[in-house]
Amino acid sequence: MNKVFYLCVALVVLSAWNYRDDHKRGFVDVAGIDSLTKPGDNFFRYVNGRWYDTAKIASDQSGVGSYSFMNIPQKQLLQNILDSVSKTRNNMGSVEQKVGDFYASGMDMATINQRGYQPIKPILARIDAINNIPSLIKFVTAELKRGNRSVISFSIYPDNKNSSINIAHVSQTGIGLPERDYYFKTDSSTLLIQQAYKKYIHTLFQLTGSDVASATKDADVTYSIEKQNAASHKTNIELRDVNANYHKIAVASISKTQTNIGWGSLLADLGATTDSIDMAQPAYYDKLNEQLKSISINDWKIYLKASTLENYAETLSKPFVDASFEFSKVLSGQAKQKSRRQIMTENVDGYLGQALGQLYVKRYFNEDAKKRVLALVNNLQKSFENRINHLDWMSDSTKQKAKEKLYAITKKLGYPDKWRNYDKVQINRTKYFENILSLNQNDYNFELAKLNKPVDKTEWGTTPSTVTAYYNPSFNEVVFPAGILQFPYFDFSADDAINYGGIGMVIGHEMTHAFDDQGAQFDKDGNVKNWWTKEDYQKFREKTKQLADLYGSFTVLDTVHIKGALTLGENTADNGGIAIAYDAFKMTEQGKGSVKIDGFTPDQRFFLSIARIWRVKTRDAFLRTYVNTNPHSPAMWRVNGPLMNFAPFYKAFNVQPDDKNYKPENQRVKIW
Repeated sequence: MNKVFYLCVALVVLSAWNYRDDHKRGFVDVAGIDSLTKPGDNFFRYVNGRWYDTAKIASDQSGVGSYSFMNIPQKQLLQNILDSVSKTRNNMGSVEQKVGDFYASGMDMATINQRGYQPIKPILARIDAINNIPSLIKFVTAELKRGNRSVISFSIYPDNKNSSINIAHVSQTGIGLPERDYYFKTDSSTLLIQQAYKKYIHTLFQLTGSDVASATKDADVTYSIEKQNAASHKTNIELRDVNANYHKIAVASISKTQTNIGWGSLLADLGATTDSIDMAQPAYYDKLNEQLKSISINDWKIYLKASTLENYAETLSKPFVDASFEFSKVLSGQAKQKSRRQIMTENVDGYLGQALGQLYVKRYFNEDAKKRVLALVNNLQKSFENRINHLDWMSDSTKQKAKEKLYAITKKLGYPDKWRNYDKVQINRTKYFENILSLNQNDYNFELAKLNKPVDKTEWGTTPSTVTAYYNPSFNEVVFPAGILQFPYFDFSADDAINYGGIGMVIGHEMTHAFDDQGAQFDKDGNVKNWWTKEDYQKFREKTKQLADLYGSFTVLDTVHIKGALTLGENTADNGGIAIAYDAFKMTEQGKGSVKIDGFTPDQRFFLSIARIWRVKTRDAFLRTYVNTNPHSPAMWRVNGPLMNFAPFYKAFNVQPDDKNYKPENQRVKIW
């Protein structure tokens, strides 16, 4: 989906706490600093080097530190809740009952193992009964409603060009590897992933009774169909083009051009009453329409069995879970499976996130944090307005439109004002698989009920406990859940330099997403609509190209470079976020002063805090997959990239022309 840009972040416990005469906590981790590295050579290493060299990645994780890995200790807080409510007899239908019993059902591995793959035998039998294209499509739609997605990807969310109404969308799908290029690249690391994936499919077929020869043949058939699907996919970079991935089409029209798919019947089976849909990537569905005829029904049945097995593998007995992990570890480098408690905590958060979120907020969230962070958000809006006013490349008319959009941004902090209810979900303490189906069906019905209805802009796209933040262009909103409103991003005891370099940078980052290469195409109401003059937009595009080229020059591993075009939106937000947060910090009393804390000036502490929030170390296999698929740059370049473009950093740490990350002033990229 192109509506939500996520900024995921994470927690690391400070290795040393310092207390000063004024009893304020020392928030600079002096022990983690690598004093042998010059700030101007590699600021990420300067701030985090000694920590990085000694940090150990747990065998059941792919990384450690900040960024998304802060959710590791965060999940421990959720586990504490789940361990408690799952051992208590709760009132039937209550939040505690649904959350606790779902968790308990997934922890009951004795029952899950005893059942083997029995829960999906009826699904496999329905695949065996398929005898023509209409019955194939009917199976696909029936399973889609229960969370088993194969060749059709169907969802409901706002119309890009009329954001007040929810419409039906379909997009490219039908592959099991992370994205299309994994099927076509021939480098050694990708070939290993291809082999591991084929082995995984082979293992799944064997676990359901196939002999070695049949499993090998069926795995080859499955992979061949997926490769054909992938050939019609757009690349991750092409998917960033908002207008090129919007095609609102009359159902009557595609019913004539894609007759094998049978859109009228398909939508009726989905319960979707609509005369048009947004077909984001028509080439995929044109290809699927052809494949339904060119690929035999028998081969399609093999493919659908593989897709079903992959979809449900982690909900079945241990051999299936093990097979799934054996493949995933090739992508992540993770050596050991997570504990069942960890897995089920993630599942409860994923399936019953707002139910669990209510318990989390009640137990752990400090309500005063909302007021304090709202004040920071408001200060950063003023800072951003000031930067817009002083842009030398934008005309006054476009500046006015930009400021209107800036102040139209909705701010969501902590948790939703209105919690989602799960009244229609039936949770049975002894039936994990059936619980999954019930939750999937409920999610589908929840989304389907929005079709052709006004958009509810109070809705949240993440759970309150998650350490994340995001900007949603269709809603023109910034969202900061309770999970991120904690150290190292925010702390009541911290001085302004630390908080503005932490949560301030995050706030600035999310605001800048409203004006990155994608967000800039949406107006203040969340519609894809041009609000720029032609000349201004051309200048904007030229500046974003400079940023894409800069990041494309950064080497991550061996010959692997950051994909500048893929990461452009996040890099724009990082560069803008730091500048906006710094300007807002300079409006504060401390920002105007020069008092040192922990031996560092206010400006230095601001930049130290920025590098501290991206303190992360990952396995190489994870990093390779990340660079290929993630729109964010790796942590080191989220620090060094923006700072090499930012003059106040040069002044704060006396960066000189002979420093490795020094850039002449006329080569520094400045957009916002």
